[in-house]
Amino acid sequence: MSKYELDYLNLCQKVLDEGVWVHNERTGRDCLTIPEHTLYYDCSQPPPLLTTKRSFPVSAWAEILGYLRRYEWASEFSAIGTNTWKVNANETQAWLDNPNRLGEDHLGKVYGAALEDWELPELFDKLMKHQDDRGLMINYWRPEKFELGCLRPCMYKHSFTILGDTIHMCSESRSMDLGCGSNWNALQGWFLLKFVAHITGLKAGRVKHNIINCHIYDSHIDAISKQLSRTPSRLDVTFEIAPWVKSFDDLVGNDKHAREYFTITGYNPQSKIEMDLVA
Repeated sequence: MSKYELDYLNLCQKVLDEGVWVHNERTGRDCLTIPEHTLYYDCSQPPPLLTTKRSFPVSAWAEILGYLRRYEWASEFSAIGTNTWKVNANETQAWLDNPNRLGEDHLGKVYGAALEDWELPELFDKLMKHQDDRGLMINYWRPEKFELGCLRPCMYKHSFTILGDTIHMCSESRSMDLGCGSNWNALQGWFLLKFVAHITGLKAGRVKHNIINCHIYDSHIDAISKQLSRTPSRLDVTFEIAPWVKSFDDLVGNDKHAREYFTITGYNPQSKIEMDLVA
């Protein structure tokens, strides 16, 4: 089993053993919660895929691509490989009642859409020049725009540090749904650093992921217990970035599907475990 999967399963058990029941007003759901945790994703190792249930790397990367492209519509995300935003766009009552919602599938100013026009180009330029000014950051946390979008960002910040010929990243989540979101976020962090390193000609180091509120929803308890009962297997996969990916414009200057950006071979997990998406 990979170190990542061991860390993930240990975190699941920790929340089951030590978590405190908290009622979340926004979702109307109860969840077992711990106050903080840190995970690490090593980009010199294979991607953080699970063997005790199926991971969804293409969908996870599609979401990051959509943020970098500053998408505002769930249909845009769906077109490149992920349907995760459909529920927030169309089933969250507070957003349905919000006068800033423009219609079916509209998300508003969420994640990348909340950024100013100049922010990502300026960051990409500094990264390409290996110009670490101690402020190489993507920060989606924009309180002044919360009313303009359907959801506040969960994994809201990524900070980059260049040390010699290696780039590292620290990501922060205000909130993490351990059942549906944790592995998703792990893949996203690993992919983001891996692609940034590839484009800039640097080596990809390590992602440190700080989680402020880590929780398991009541409806996910049985599913996570089922996953913990399974025996992890050895992860023996190969990851390759598509040879045509050479610049940041190759990420944001088109509408290519997420599956066109990489290949993963040798991934044979155990069967999918169903969990409802709490939005």
